[in-house]
Amino acid sequence: MPETTLDNPLKRFDITADQINHVVTVFYAQVRRHPVLGPIFANHIPDSGWPEHEDKIARFWRNAILREKNYNGNPMREHLSRPDIKAEHFPLWLGLFHQVLHSQLPEHLALSWSALADRIGEGFRAGIVSMRQPKDEPPKLF
Repeated sequence: MPETTLDNPLKRFDITADQINHVVTVFYAQVRRHPVLGPIFANHIPDSGWPEHEDKIARFWRNAILREKNYNGNPMREHLSRPDIKAEHFPLWLGLFHQVLHSQLPEHLALSWSALADRIGEGFRAGIVSMRQPKDEPPKLF
């Protein structure tokens, strides 16, 4: 029987670890075929590194949603340290992620996860814009 928010009151919404793992696997299979995102990811993840990357990202999402506390990383630093990852890539990433969520999950779960992904993705996008802009320029707010 799946764990519910009654079983785990810290859980953001009722989804299973297996559902999260599945979405991550399907999503990254599509990322690898994406004409813009695929080459960027290929610059940083060798073919043999995908299982490890997918496991790490699934742990990130399970931590964010299920509060498993099994993710140890700094995703903002990871994105900032790769100059080929640009702010304009985040809408592409989110659009593809939303497509996968809506194709793989019941609508209520897809909407809940989409809202969380939007907040996190916008934080990464804004962080990249802010950290990469010249220090003497006014802040870019969008």
